[in-house]
Amino acid sequence: MDFTGKTAISTGAASGMGLLFAQNFASLGGNVVLCDVNEQVLNESVAEINEKGQGRAIGVLCDVRDYKQVCNARDKAVEAFGSIDVMANFAGGTAVRMRKVDRAVYPEFPDVPIDVYDWGIDVNLKGPFYFAHAVLSQMRAQNSGLIINIGSITGAEGSAYGMDYSTSKAGLMYGLTKSIAQYGSKYNIRCVCVSPGPVLTRAAMAKMTTLLGRAAEPQEIIDLCLFLASEKGQFINGENIMIDGGRNAMTRK
Repeated sequence: MDFTGKTAISTGAASGMGLLFAQNFASLGGNVVLCDVNEQVLNESVAEINEKGQGRAIGVLCDVRDYKQVCNARDKAVEAFGSIDVMANFAGGTAVRMRKVDRAVYPEFPDVPIDVYDWGIDVNLKGPFYFAHAVLSQMRAQNSGLIINIGSITGAEGSAYGMDYSTSKAGLMYGLTKSIAQYGSKYNIRCVCVSPGPVLTRAAMAKMTTLLGRAAEPQEIIDLCLFLASEKGQFINGENIMIDGGRNAMTRK
């Protein structure tokens, strides 16, 4: 794979799979725009990529819930590199975990303050929606581009407590991904959703069962994203791809 001359934006890119995607894309010659709300870690991650002297990296402080900041990230990408070839929406997380909700105090869905779920829907669904709206004008002008949404097995299974996450991910996996693909078809723009099962970004993920008997390594998810962005993945469009070790095929009890 060779991404020389190509530019990718990655959200949630100061750490985790958003960072891993950016590191891989740059290692294959591409330019990367790392977006995150954690400025210190973001700057360190950008510096680390640039020190390797392969693809170039810039960092943009960006809260995906703020459309103005999203548009600023788009503009910085075009200003620095001239194009946006790949938009990878990695920023996200279950609100009750990210906001450290105490389940002993808020035991069930109706007990959790609604602002917690607002945060989850804003980050997990509106963030990718905002970025799609912002970058599609640039991709339309280029007559090319790829948007990668990141779904989750939870979008297919549901979650009685982390309901913001399952709702948002289902929206990405089906509604948003197919809609962008439909719009983008006349401009040579594709959209694909990659939906992992358990991934070892956190130790707790090892407890989730799969038919393969293990959770995925983060690199396995990124390898699929890179394939989609490469010349080998150009005929994949408008699809949700489960990469879950067979969890979605398991017998439900």
